[in-house]
Amino acid sequence: QVQLVESGGGLVQAGGSLRLSCVASGIIFAVNGMGWYRQAPGKQREFVAGITTGGTTVYTDSVKGRFTISRDSAKSTVYLQMNSLKPEDTAVYYCNRLRDAAAWGQGTQVTVSS
Repeated sequence: QVQLVESGGGLVQAGGSLRLSCVASGIIFAVNGMGWYRQAPGKQREFVAGITTGGTTVYTDSVKGRFTISRDSAKSTVYLQMNSLKPEDTAVYYCNRLRDAAAWGQGTQVTVSS
């Protein structure tokens, strides 16, 4: 059974930084591309960033140059370093596989105040 546990969210002022972590269990982490997604109030969940097994990264335009995704296969963990945060980054952040999404975890709340 796949389990995804996100952490690291919080309340931060605009311009601040946060580092999110996601520990995955029940999957062979090293062979799975992983991604971060977010869902703001009243909006659909959207893709934020992804990283392949080979380390290739991709970002949605709104976070390019501010967010960095990374992974540690030894720890089955994917990270999202978020810098220069903006109020529009406020959302619940989730991780999941890039393909064949597993059941979503509880997510971690990120709130950016102006």
